[in-house]
Amino acid sequence: MVQLHGNIVGIDAAIFMHPKTWKASGHVDAFNDPLVDNKDSKKRYRADVLIEGVVDKINDKINKEVEKAAKRFGESFDEKMFRETNPRCVEYAQKAAAIEKQLAEAMKAGDMAALKTMLEELEIADPESGSRNWTDVRQFNLMFNTQLGNIAGEEGKLYLRPETAQGIFVNFLNVQRSTRQKIPFGIAQIGKAFRNEIVARQFIFRMREFEQMEMQFFIRPGSQKEWYAKWKELRMKWHLALGTPQSKLRFKDHDNLAHYADAAVDVQYEFPFGFKELEGIHSRTDFDLGSHEKLSGKKLQYFDPELNESYVPFVVETSIGADRMFLAMMSQAYTEETVPDAQGEEATRVVLKLHPALAPVKCAVLPLLKNKEELTTVATDIFNKLKFSVDCQYDEKDAIGRRYRRQDAIGTPYCVTVDFQTLEDKTVTLRDRDTLKQERIKIEDLERILVEKTDMKNLLTKLV
Repeated sequence: MVQLHGNIVGIDAAIFMHPKTWKASGHVDAFNDPLVDNKDSKKRYRADVLIEGVVDKINDKINKEVEKAAKRFGESFDEKMFRETNPRCVEYAQKAAAIEKQLAEAMKAGDMAALKTMLEELEIADPESGSRNWTDVRQFNLMFNTQLGNIAGEEGKLYLRPETAQGIFVNFLNVQRSTRQKIPFGIAQIGKAFRNEIVARQFIFRMREFEQMEMQFFIRPGSQKEWYAKWKELRMKWHLALGTPQSKLRFKDHDNLAHYADAAVDVQYEFPFGFKELEGIHSRTDFDLGSHEKLSGKKLQYFDPELNESYVPFVVETSIGADRMFLAMMSQAYTEETVPDAQGEEATRVVLKLHPALAPVKCAVLPLLKNKEELTTVATDIFNKLKFSVDCQYDEKDAIGRRYRRQDAIGTPYCVTVDFQTLEDKTVTLRDRDTLKQERIKIEDLERILVEKTDMKNLLTKLV
């Protein structure tokens, strides 16, 4: 965001901010999830997630019908037409859409009784015990709170930030004036956020402490539709540049808009547990800056020299979870495949097919044999030179095949092998993780080639 755009700058805002910050942002009054308890199992759930689970099961039925038809009709199969015309698929889709609409209306109205009714009508059972004995649904605020020093009570209450965005908004003018930015411009931030999730689940997908990457883009009022569409396009381009197949990504418009938004969409990724939110793109209007201005009594307006007037800017936000991004990349990269072993027989290997720019270890330097000092000396020397340019490892333990497999498993894109030919002509073998192709490279060219192959530039240039 910052590196590729001259009109986006970075900031690192505080985790603790004045409690009125969260009053102005709407989090004190509106940052709630619908909580429900099962009286028999004593387990606690989000009512909306339980209802969404029903929709997911219906969609799974549609997908099974599609899979069966695809096998039956082969290459002539038209999936789009089948989904739109097959009676079962149409019936399932209508049922799912009706549930989603009813859920969105209840959530938007904050109607907890309607959610309880849906739990009963859909005969939703506790996933663990099978019991349908539910309490009433009630609102549960997701912010963690603590006390300021030794001051007890409401006046001393502090909150752990539930998002990084508000730190950007309260510093809007500080950043704009000190960096001399003109509208449109953005402020980006990476940092910790905290949410008192009712149920933390699905490994690191939903946690109470997580890392956010957010960018708030400040624009003229009335131009939000144009910039909203632009950032949707740019962010999808980023995810595709990482090597993610288009089939694993989709946009999902929000049925229930947050209190600050006039448009919102999720970039969803197909995790092992289904399509889930990876990134959110929101048109936040002037809600945030306007609310902070009103409650603080300080003007948060921008003087536009082209229009010769002051106004509260509108905002388009992109917000992505770093932990979710990590989980998506790991899910996508993890591969089990059959490859020939040293004897030419088939063997199974586990490999992380990470983009070379993202791989934590870029190369491994491996002497062919560990008990040959002439090989280990050269290999150690190569490692000591490469480590200043790329993240690399040195490994001499076990047979060379086993060492290759170890590096495959952690996603190392290239292995450099020092053998007896190296001693004769000062070349090494460079092995490609994905293709398994090996080529001889001069030692003097090794650093340049590895830097070129693993440089983040290879990924970033796809975005411009």
